[in-house]
Amino acid sequence: MRARLRGTGIVCAAAAAVVLGLGGCAGAGGSGTPTPAVHPTGARGSGTPSAPVRMTPGASGPSAGATTPASAPGGLQHVVVILEENTPATSIVGNAQAPFFNGLLSQYAHASDYSAITHPSLPNYLALTSGTTGGITSDCNPPGGSCLVTTPNLADSLRAAGLSWRMYAEGMPVPCSAPNTGRYAVKHNPFLYYPSVTGSAAYCAAHDVPFSSFVPDLRSASTLPAFSFVSPDLCNDMHSCPIATGDAWLAQVVPQILGSPAFTTERSLLVVTFDEGDSSDNVVACVFAGPAARRGAVSSAPYTHYSLLRTIENGLGLPPVSANDAAASPMTDLLAH
Repeated sequence: MRARLRGTGIVCAAAAAVVLGLGGCAGAGGSGTPTPAVHPTGARGSGTPSAPVRMTPGASGPSAGATTPASAPGGLQHVVVILEENTPATSIVGNAQAPFFNGLLSQYAHASDYSAITHPSLPNYLALTSGTTGGITSDCNPPGGSCLVTTPNLADSLRAAGLSWRMYAEGMPVPCSAPNTGRYAVKHNPFLYYPSVTGSAAYCAAHDVPFSSFVPDLRSASTLPAFSFVSPDLCNDMHSCPIATGDAWLAQVVPQILGSPAFTTERSLLVVTFDEGDSSDNVVACVFAGPAARRGAVSSAPYTHYSLLRTIENGLGLPPVSANDAAASPMTDLLAH
């Protein structure tokens, strides 16, 4: 039987900006229990929220050419996705080694039957951002003709709609870097597998950036892209370090997101989930947080990465990029109305 968290709400801590200290790989026990610190209830601003951050085609970054249209077609101003690694829901939900993540589950919206598409990691990252695995069945590295996906992807849709986006990869030494370096794994950076992104060095460098750019981009609603994909390094994503290490990283990063102007004044959504489970169980934990999440909701609907992609597309007013996400049900029961 799949575990389901039934905890009560946690006390909301004020979401003050803190300085990230993400250099080391903490041990399994850590130095203490991270406190789930999220933005105060009701801190969503007043008046009509602005539309997603838009940019003119060819602009060099999220703020370049950005405008604020009068309305948001899909109802979301910002979506941030954080993808953790290789852990089934049964190893996360209710686990004392993940107090922060479980605090999010109890306070926000929980998809209790959310499944990855396949194994290993890379095809799941591709499915979540392009609606297809592209026929890739391994963790191959770009460049290489057999390890590229030429079908439409989410970056294409965002660009066509004039919406800003960025991929933030922790440990990546310079923008748009394909070689594996230290704890940076290119297989966790799906946009480098899309020639429509890498074909222009300037475009790729402006959109596929090191994680060090993320906190500066959080400083205002106009600099945070409409869509952000965050990939922690191989330690902080729980791939090569204990669950407690990844949970401690989330406890540092998530409060900054939820306390940022984009999340306290606009209708924005944070999604934290996992790329895949293990060989025997591919159901993974998935939480929706932020002002766009339906607090206290637990959905047992059978969702997948294609469902999340469809939800992102609907929320930002984008068309489906493949038959898979077009056929998937959006996760609307986890969204506040």
